[in-house]
Amino acid sequence: MPNEKSHLLVVDDELSMRELLEIMLKKEGYRVSCAENGTKAVSFLKREKVDLLLCDIRLGDISGIDVLKTAKKQNPHAVVIMISAFSSAENAVEAMNAGAYDYVPKPFDNAELKLTIQNALDLKTAQQEKRDLDGEISSKKLHFGKIVGNSPRMMYIYDMIRQVAKTRTNVLITGESGTGKELIALAIHEQSDRCDKPFVIINCGGIPETLMESEFFGHKKGSFTGANQDKKGLFEAAHQGTVFLDEIGEINQQIQVKLLRAVQEKAFKTVGGTKDITVDIRIITATNKNLTQEVINGNFREDLFYRLNVIEIKVPPLRDRKTDIKVLAQHFLDKYSREMGKQVTKMSSYAIELLKKYDFPGNIRELENLLERSVALTSTNILLPDSLALSVNKKRWIEGVKDRRFDLDEVAHGVALDSILAEIERAYLKKALEFTNGNKNKASELLGITFRSLRYRLDKLTMAE
Repeated sequence: MPNEKSHLLVVDDELSMRELLEIMLKKEGYRVSCAENGTKAVSFLKREKVDLLLCDIRLGDISGIDVLKTAKKQNPHAVVIMISAFSSAENAVEAMNAGAYDYVPKPFDNAELKLTIQNALDLKTAQQEKRDLDGEISSKKLHFGKIVGNSPRMMYIYDMIRQVAKTRTNVLITGESGTGKELIALAIHEQSDRCDKPFVIINCGGIPETLMESEFFGHKKGSFTGANQDKKGLFEAAHQGTVFLDEIGEINQQIQVKLLRAVQEKAFKTVGGTKDITVDIRIITATNKNLTQEVINGNFREDLFYRLNVIEIKVPPLRDRKTDIKVLAQHFLDKYSREMGKQVTKMSSYAIELLKKYDFPGNIRELENLLERSVALTSTNILLPDSLALSVNKKRWIEGVKDRRFDLDEVAHGVALDSILAEIERAYLKKALEFTNGNKNKASELLGITFRSLRYRLDKLTMAE
């Protein structure tokens, strides 16, 4: 229950709206005063201090923006939320640039309005919220290396990183695609005594099976067709540093046998070579697969699994650490504003609440992609809900597929599911390849699938045409 001493002033020229808000807010424990027009609101604000002003933007006499400016002049720490049935991006930006905490369109959801008020009262002003967030990010209170977040689960992972970084123990990082497993591996390396040595990333899902052994361990000239000179492998290149094997669940049984020896003995032979090469490396692996199940299914060697999984760090999906969404969104907002030369400085609290309601199946990678698109498309210096990529707002729709929309309600009348799924799959593959300029490795990463899966899907769709 909010503090009963929190004093709210409701300003609206509609009696029914004032009464509704007064009854609703008093039930929440607030002390509520009301004003029926801008003149009476200004007079009230000159006599008394309020903690929060809830003001309609269109009043019978003076503008709600003028009331907002008076409230800020009389008490810079007052929080102001503007409401209006005539919402527009221009009005919202004008109000928020004048110091409003947020701009809420009518008709509003009562529960969401109450949450916005509660969130607003936790801060002195919207400007202070932004300064606090910038201060925390700059002082790295919300960072660990390049990892962003301060939820309890992430704080636990930070402690794990500190502990394992001091050792040479093999670490297995598990979690869904897009959760930041590579950043955790990098943080372990940077916290270790190997921080000034190489950190070599090997994406096991992006290397063709026929080249994997050569990529890992190198080859001798003439050892196979196309081997025109000796080549040093990535394990040797990482000597005295750290090898990060991403998507470890994608390697085949033949490579698993050779990798097991490299993990156990830190020694291996190049393809076509006869002498052992010994290296001093720390091995960190990551996967979005259930390796225990892969062992049971016979797809992954049990002895290799136990060698790699000495310490496991489980990275939670973004839907299980939603308290981090706000700071992650601000981090990406700042990043892409700088890169694009824009002055997008803040997100509406309504926009943040909208993000928190979304499950983000693509995790942090999807959130970053969403913020990049949103910053690119917005024409204002404040990111509003309407500026967000519509996949968050319109969960029931899949848009942009040959100018069609697929409505789930059509199922009641019968649909050609295979045809629809093929069309959607084709559109996503095409968009990923366009976004990466045809780079299939990067496209597979964006789609959360392996390189081999991407090739299979492309071949399948080509044959179907």
